[in-house]
Amino acid sequence: MLDYPQLEALAAVHRRGSFDLAAAQLGLTPSAVSQRVKALEDRIGALLVHRGTPCQATETGQRLIQHFDEVMLLEAALPLPDPQPATLRIAVNADSLATWVIPALAEVPDMLFDMVIDDQDVSQDWLRRGEVAGAITSHPGPLQGCDTLPLGRLRYLATASPGYMARWLPRGADRSGLRRAPALTFSDKDRLQGAWLKAQFGPGLAFPTHRLASSQGFVDAALVGLGWGMNPLPLVAGHLASGALVEILPGTPLDVALHWQFARRTAPALSALTRALRRAASGVLLQGKP
Repeated sequence: MLDYPQLEALAAVHRRGSFDLAAAQLGLTPSAVSQRVKALEDRIGALLVHRGTPCQATETGQRLIQHFDEVMLLEAALPLPDPQPATLRIAVNADSLATWVIPALAEVPDMLFDMVIDDQDVSQDWLRRGEVAGAITSHPGPLQGCDTLPLGRLRYLATASPGYMARWLPRGADRSGLRRAPALTFSDKDRLQGAWLKAQFGPGLAFPTHRLASSQGFVDAALVGLGWGMNPLPLVAGHLASGALVEILPGTPLDVALHWQFARRTAPALSALTRALRRAASGVLLQGKP
């Protein structure tokens, strides 16, 4: 039989990246955490953590962490006396977190959330590896052992300030101007600017860009004329209405379909969150066929 305090220590080391940080999370000494992980390795007969910077679980270790997460979620759903809140780890793209996910989380007060922030194009990979129990993703699936529910479409607009347009694109957005006009890119995983440019101007348009990993930072940077970027409509609707931001090419939205994907085995334990996410999404995301 597995020792769950040992599994908890293993999960903490993997997710915090070091024995010291895992110890701080668990209220233990680093030596105690190390002893628990070593005892579990002896019990399993395999290396479970690559000791490095950061520390990372081996493939066997990740399977054990996934098992631990699932058991904790399932136990939290039982009618036990004095239940402790389960920690639910989910992958969410930053723009969803900034526009509609937080109110959904607030509707589920009996859970603690450990949020993995990653692009919607790759968030499914976290679920595939068993690192999270659910993910908001642009991939509809199927993914083995998982269910997928459509949430709606998050609309993006290519926006910039009037001052930016006057300086960089005085004749409007065209291929020659956009080769010089600085853009905003969230990270190397962010394909939205490139996808919009390809849809409007064809392939092969290279563009200079700032890198800024913040949804609100994107809006702020566009407002002060630092660059143009694909901003989610819920974040910029007010600025568009006031004229503080404009579409660099009017009437050219880019819609990204989002899905809630979750492990089938823990679906009952996630049911309250699933309902809350669907309610929140229905009030912000575009519904129906594009």
